[in-house]
Amino acid sequence: MTKTPTEIELMAQAGRLLASVFAHLDARPLAGLSTLEVNDLVEAFIVGQLDARPASKGQYDYGFVLNSSRNAVVCHGVPSPDEILRDGDIVNFDITLEKHGYIADSSKTFLIGDVAPGARRLVRATYEAMWKGIQAVRPGARLGDIGYAIERHAKRNGYSVVREYCGHGIGREMHEAPQVLHFGKPGTGLALREGMVFTIEPMLNQGRRTVRTEDDGWTVVTVDNKLSAQFEHTVAVTHDGVRVLTLRGEETRA
Repeated sequence: MTKTPTEIELMAQAGRLLASVFAHLDARPLAGLSTLEVNDLVEAFIVGQLDARPASKGQYDYGFVLNSSRNAVVCHGVPSPDEILRDGDIVNFDITLEKHGYIADSSKTFLIGDVAPGARRLVRATYEAMWKGIQAVRPGARLGDIGYAIERHAKRNGYSVVREYCGHGIGREMHEAPQVLHFGKPGTGLALREGMVFTIEPMLNQGRRTVRTEDDGWTVVTVDNKLSAQFEHTVAVTHDGVRVLTLRGEETRA
């Protein structure tokens, strides 16, 4: 379950490359593109420019390099040539990258053009909730501390936390132990140890937390058709706290 310092450095290398993928998307105007076009841009960049592997492609028979979750889609949205990003949308791109046998996993919710204040507020609160969870990570803390910090921030801002999906351990495999819930009670759950590496990836809804899966077997949406947002980082437990392995250039927290 724990990783060696060498393994963590390899994961940090994958994480830096993955951060550059998001920077690549940040530099492009996304309005007017289909989500499949974004998928293809990301694949070309990971393979052609970074000499790395998009770890999601082929995992569980999934044929794409990212999930594109737009507006009321909570997670696992499937890229499509018919889904066009339009002014006012919010869309989460969840991307994985493997380099030298180790995987990094991260996601970011993008604001497309002129986004309504309510949607902006949801996205901001979701990002903050992820960081509340990250800041709870240290040796001796419990998984329940992470979930509690996330849910507390969500509720204070009037949002619900999706419970069906969670963070996870990661390394040579995309999904390893432990499961990292985004709700919980402080002081409960597995004790964190130096060398553990896992994702924290809360999904917050404007309305009810209840979700359903569409007929494609992948796409998860809110049952009340209200907006959902998500952010994700891969983190490692250090001797005195936490290291964010997928930290992006515009972020200053470590």
